[in-house]
Parts: sequence; C-alpha cells; structure tokens
Amino acid sequence: MNPIAPQRSAFPIQHPATALFAALLVVLTAASDCFAQIDIEKPPIDYSKTQDDNLVTRLKARLESGETTLKPDAHFGFLRPILKELDVSITSQGLVFSKTSLQVEHIATRNPRAIYFNDDVYVGWVRGSNLIELSVSDAKLGAVFYSAEQLGSRLRIRRRDYDCLACHATSMTQGVPGHTVRSVFPQHDGSFDFRRKSFVTDHRSPFKERWGGWYVTGNHGDMQHMGNAVLSGISLRTTGNANLEDLRDRIFTLDWLSSYSDIVALMVLEHQTQMHNTLTKSNFLVRRALYDHRQLDAAKAVTEQKELDLTIDDAAKSIVEYMLFLNETPLTSEIKSSTRFPTVFARRGPDDKQGRSLRAFNLQTRLLEYPCSYMIYSDAFATLEPVLRDRVYQRLWTTLNADPGSDEFRHLSGELRTAIREIIQETKDDLPEYWTAVASTAGE
Repeated sequence: MNPIAPQRSAFPIQHPATALFAALLVVLTAASDCFAQIDIEKPPIDYSKTQDDNLVTRLKARLESGETTLKPDAHFGFLRPILKELDVSITSQGLVFSKTSLQVEHIATRNPRAIYFNDDVYVGWVRGSNLIELSVSDAKLGAVFYSAEQLGSRLRIRRRDYDCLACHATSMTQGVPGHTVRSVFPQHDGSFDFRRKSFVTDHRSPFKERWGGWYVTGNHGDMQHMGNAVLSGISLRTTGNANLEDLRDRIFTLDWLSSYSDIVALMVLEHQTQMHNTLTKSNFLVRRALYDHRQLDAAKAVTEQKELDLTIDDAAKSIVEYMLFLNETPLTSEIKSSTRFPTVFARRGPDDKQGRSLRAFNLQTRLLEYPCSYMIYSDAFATLEPVLRDRVYQRLWTTLNADPGSDEFRHLSGELRTAIREIIQETKDDLPEYWTAVASTAGE
C-alpha cells in the first residue's frame, strides 16, 4: 500500500473532539473551563473570525499559487519537504508513545508519534496516518492549528479551530490557544488512566516528573525521569530505561526520520511551549484591557488608568519571570545530547561580538548558559502589544541592573545579569532608547 495514499484515519477530520497536534496534550476539560479567564471569541480576539497570517498560511499561499511545489516520498510522504519549507530540523524530533491523541488506532509503544519544532512552528506526524499536523504562532491568534492532508501527490492544508481548541485552549495551556508537554503513566500498549495524576512540564518541573509516555535518548547521569517506561502494576518499570543512546532496541528506527528522541530537544520543547503560552496569555489580557479601556468615556478612562497599568505590569511580570528562568529546577547531573540538536539550535543565533548567545547551553547545572529565553527573538515576542513589550523591556532592564540578592532572581549572579544585558543590547534592534544609550556609552 502506498503510505501516502488517502486512507481512513483514526483522526477524523470532522470529529467534534479532534485535537490536531494533540501529541502534546489531551485533557478532557469542559469548554466553560477552557475560557474561564479570556473569552477568545469576544472582541478584540475574535479567534474564529480573525484572518490568520503566519508561516503556515504563507506556505499554503505559495503552494496554491504554484510558487512552491512539494514532492512526497514513498515512506514519509510530505513530511520532509514540509520540515524543509518551515525550516524545522529533524534533530528536534521527539517521540511520544502514550495514546494522548485521538489517533489511538495508530499510536503504540512500537509506533510512537513524532514531534518536530522550531521557535515558531510545531509539526506532528504519525506513521500510518494520512495527516500531518501543523501549529504555528500567529500575531493575532496565539497558536493556530492546521491539518495537512496527504492526498496522493497533493497536499491540502486547512485551518482547524474548535476541533483543536477542545484540547489546546485549557488550563494546561494557561487558558489560551497553545501547547503543553504532558507526562503520564502509560500502560504497555501506550494507553493510560485519565484518573491518575499527570504532569504539565517545563523548566521548573522536578526531573522525576518529566516525559512519562515519551521516549528519551541521551545521558542524564543519576537523575531519574518517567520516560521510556511503562507501568508494571502501579509502578513504572524504570529498570534499563535510563540513559539510552538510541531507540534501536525499542522501535524499527528506519520508519522514522531519526533514531532518537533527544533529551535536550525535549527540555527545550518543554520550556518553549509554556513560554509561547505565557506570551499569548499576557498579550491577550493586555489586548482585552486596552479594548475595554477604549470603550470608556474620557472621565472614566482617567479613573481606570491605574487598573489598566496594573494589568499591563502583571502581564509583563509573568513574562519576565518565566523568561529569566525563575524557579528553574537545578540539574544534579550533566546532560548529554544524543544528536546534533544543540549545535543546530545554537546556529540559529544571534551571537554578540564575544560569541555569546542566549542559545548557548549549560546542561550541567541548568538548561541555558545565560538564563534568558531565546524566545525574545521569536515572532510571538515581536508581535506583543507595544505597550506590553515596552513594559517587559523595562522590567528586564531593572532586573538585569539590580544587585544580586536584592530581588527574587537569586539564581542570576551579577556576572550573568551583565552578560545577558550585553547580549540583548547587541542582538536586539527594537530596544528602548535607554537600553541603546547605555550600550553606546559603554562601547566608547
């Protein structure tokens, strides 16, 4: 059978609970809970009515105009050319074998689902399905979700809204359209008990709670995680499941683009998904507050200005705290990648004149050498409401110039604060004048 030919999928396109890219999460949350904080169908968000404009829509337009042509191969269909067009590295591959997706017919411990990503795009692929799942950061919408249906030699990309938001706009994504890396207790066949505790993980999560239902390759010393293991009774069978070099003993790796599900890539994915969610939530809250404030008469607007300022400040505070890795779980063993992912990731830059970069890894005591998120270069950050972005820069400036120990960022030494500030000054071109003035003076 031609693997890219149309076939019945266990991920029905019209199913009301379809969750594209649900490899990252499945959560049975009522719709009323999903939007308890922000109603994304009311102005100014108007999620389903707002025109999407992002990397995927631009690819779709190029395909429809004939400017770009993608050629599938017999084994992976359109996966390789899509990754190439979206500039997503194969080294980012993460494999999840828990049935945390409606494609349960395809997913199993011997047939895990593949996740690929860069700063702005996430791609999901499962062997045996004719769908490739795409989601992308969008300036107005946060995360937007698409199906790329493989129809022989044709590819049809379509936007999905509530099919996906049933799972991708919940408390696990901070109540906004987004993503979550979820850790569960999987059975030997990949299924898991929804009633049992699971974990939403990021750089703050205890290492022992990470990657349940995921394959993990690379070395992590004596630290324990939940990856590569299935339940034996009520306990995870962890013996022999740590520090895997590759997955050749677990799956027929030629059926995937890579033999690895790299630990460093997974750590970056954890950080990035919640960074995206934090940026989206903060931006939505500020957009809503600004919209409401504009509806007030002049006198009322003056009296409510303080409340608006507090909303903006709280949103900026959330971004800066996450961006500067507040409460990051320390590493107690060195992490060693199983792939070239750290090199590929670092090459995306930018570097300052000393060769320093916010993409440089530490992997001995923490994830990044300079604990400030590289997502400061992302489209999601660049398209924040200007008043919010300015407030974020203000908070960053204050924090990076404060004395160590004078605030909650005690993990940032004076040397680290100076290095982070200097890297940002040299590599960002939208900084407020007070950032650049100091940088110019220092360079004289």
